[in-house]
Amino acid sequence: MAEDSPPAQTVLYVCSTCRAGMPLQEGQPVAGARLLAALQNAVETLPEAAESQPQPIIRAVECLSACAHGCAIALARPGSWTYVYGDLSAADTADILLGAQGYCASADGIPPWRERPAIFRKQCVARIPPQEIAQ
Repeated sequence: MAEDSPPAQTVLYVCSTCRAGMPLQEGQPVAGARLLAALQNAVETLPEAAESQPQPIIRAVECLSACAHGCAIALARPGSWTYVYGDLSAADTADILLGAQGYCASADGIPPWRERPAIFRKQCVARIPPQEIAQ
């Protein structure tokens, strides 16, 4: 990636089927679906000043296989490190979006440690190296 080219679009994957260890309640959305809805709502209602900050695309996925750490999300983009975070809930929405902004702004997917929200420092389930792109 050239120094002056912007990073590729970041995707925030949300495990929308996660039950976070709770039994399924008839007619109620699971914890992962509630987290997804909270994140989507928060992005849609961002103040104008925050809209100028880099934002990820939010995508639902059926399972991130982090069931022991539900609810789980992943931040990924081509050529950058991918992170999986767990033990999250809709109450963490503001910190998730803050951490995602730091990820989006970083050149390699590694935001400075001290600038990450506490949940991104303490609740990381996995860090996956970037895939090499064949030339």
